[in-house]
Amino acid sequence: MAEHSSPSRPGRWRSGAESRQRILEAARALFRAHGYGGTTVRAVAAEAGVDPAMVFYFFGTKQGLFAAAIEMSAQVPPAIESIFTGGLDGIGERVIRALLENLEKSDRTPLAMLTRSAPTHDQSEALLREYIDREITGRLAAMLDTPDAALRAGMVNVQLLGLTVARYLVRVEPIASASVEELVARFGAIAQHCLTGSAPP
Repeated sequence: MAEHSSPSRPGRWRSGAESRQRILEAARALFRAHGYGGTTVRAVAAEAGVDPAMVFYFFGTKQGLFAAAIEMSAQVPPAIESIFTGGLDGIGERVIRALLENLEKSDRTPLAMLTRSAPTHDQSEALLREYIDREITGRLAAMLDTPDAALRAGMVNVQLLGLTVARYLVRVEPIASASVEELVARFGAIAQHCLTGSAPP
């Protein structure tokens, strides 16, 4: 879940480029060493020699810090939060919309958008997998009161991955040229069924 920000500090904090860079360097080292879940804002602040409130001032949330540390698009964390602004009704469309609208606005390939500065391919995969597990899959599963909640959330990930590959990497038609709204409606219904539809007998 999000670690929420403290109120912004005025004046002198706005010129803290050096402190911001120290925070990023500390965050990269700690995320590599301890993973996403094992790294706290407090630990990053201690490593960088700053107050935790300064981390929140610059990056807003732990998700925002992670995004900056691996040069993920800054729009991704708030897009993920938008998925969870309502209940289960309509969540299928929200998750598909969050994916598509961010990829449509990006000038990077999907993988580069997420992992451009990760230190190695294996590390980037591990960090992203943990981030997605905690911030998307785990939170989706937690909303469901079913014994197969983890499988249902994983099935949504399959839809997201397949849609990303088909539209942006392989450019399979007519998926590649379909409008965002059509894909949100069609794939949103599939994602919704994955989460809330009847389980097979």
